[in-house]
Amino acid sequence: MSITFTKNKWEGPKGVFIVSPDLCKGCGLCIEKCPSQVIDWTKETGIYGTPIVGAKRIDRCTACSICVLVCPDAAIDVEKNKM
Repeated sequence: MSITFTKNKWEGPKGVFIVSPDLCKGCGLCIEKCPSQVIDWTKETGIYGTPIVGAKRIDRCTACSICVLVCPDAAIDVEKNKM
């Protein structure tokens, strides 16, 4: 049996930023570590009733995937655009 999680997507020039509200606990590590200051809090709440993150400034995203690496709950994914 597999589980399908909800996914919020933001498309930018370099890639797609994806966050799952079903997994994001709102720790903010991704906000702290994003070198381009793309990520910020949204008004949506996640599984724990805390605000989740989103790509507020997607045009700045370089698709470096640092946010994916630092997320302790695997709630974030970045899909790079093919050149």
